[in-house]
Amino acid sequence: MILLNHDAETAMMNMTRGILLASAMAMSLSAPLQAQEAPAPIEAEVFAELPEAVGNITFTADDRVIFSHHPFFGHDVRVAELNGDRRSYTPFPNAAWNKQREGTDQYLDSVLGLRADENGVVWMLDMGQRTPLTPKLVGWDTRAGRLARIYYIPAPASLPESQHNDFVVDLKNRKFYIADEGIGPGGDGTKAALVVVDMDTGAARRLLQGHVSTLPEAVPITVDGNVLTVPGKDGAPSPIRVGADGIAADKTFEWLYFAPLSGGSLYRVRIADLNDESLPDAGLGERVERYAAKPNNGGLSIDDEGNLYLTEVEANAVGVIPAGTRQYRRFAQNERLLWPDGVSYGPSGFMYVSAAQIAQAAIFNQGRALNRPPYFIFRFKPLAPGRVGH
Repeated sequence: MILLNHDAETAMMNMTRGILLASAMAMSLSAPLQAQEAPAPIEAEVFAELPEAVGNITFTADDRVIFSHHPFFGHDVRVAELNGDRRSYTPFPNAAWNKQREGTDQYLDSVLGLRADENGVVWMLDMGQRTPLTPKLVGWDTRAGRLARIYYIPAPASLPESQHNDFVVDLKNRKFYIADEGIGPGGDGTKAALVVVDMDTGAARRLLQGHVSTLPEAVPITVDGNVLTVPGKDGAPSPIRVGADGIAADKTFEWLYFAPLSGGSLYRVRIADLNDESLPDAGLGERVERYAAKPNNGGLSIDDEGNLYLTEVEANAVGVIPAGTRQYRRFAQNERLLWPDGVSYGPSGFMYVSAAQIAQAAIFNQGRALNRPPYFIFRFKPLAPGRVGH
């Protein structure tokens, strides 16, 4: 037994208090860190089962479900409306618009991106690659049951290598914002860009071509250990690289968010800068911000609180970048969510996502087609409400 004098005993008591205080502080600091651990992903539920691959999805305010058949598979019906049984469809807006017709370009040729606006107009982005045709935006007024308007996207806003993928409808500023992947005929993603179409004049501008924010990175798309390749210019297999793909605007239309599918960064730019025609492209590029890290992703959506939802094509999942942390995490998943593509918010409070099975196609599996019906639409509850149809 060691005996302490009064001074030593006092010093020991003070030291003990210090250790206890430090321990308490450490516990108080570690508690918030533990609370910040990402929750486990939720299970996305099956909403619909269909005979052909679904590309993108949109909703009207009265809960009509409109979707594109993924043009990758060349389905006869380009755009369809889901029937009440959630297992069948009706051509949208009708059968005639889904068939090639001689002497006119007023039909849907190859559609992936589609969005509905607050006026009941479903906008369909026709890439024009099957016939081929000049790319165009076709608006169908679902309330009046008639064509609303067609906006053409001719050269130089469109290039031979263009593949206009997804877009945003901005009624506030009277604009469409389109992501061009740059992997159309002969394209390798190096000419990816954004395109802005003015609703009033019909004028189209091509922006940020060659900028880091639209270009694919040298990151292979790998699904179940299989690197997706296509024939290169020399005929040898080359990893596919996809440029600007997902695109979304926040609730107030202050920021436009976008990203190449192939790459680890998501970017944003102020919409006011994007629409400033006096700003040269180089100056616009200087105002683009890297917003967050991400995996290879296809579709992109956003809720009213600024949380971004990304379809993680390599992992059967949809992730989220919360506005408060800007840290990507997986949010919803399902083992049958094979190649999650378009993601959209519906009036029932769910977000919906398609499973297109692109990675299972024969071109990526030594000529053996592994894709097969049923093709699913899934849904999940987001962190906050969003804009219906986007």
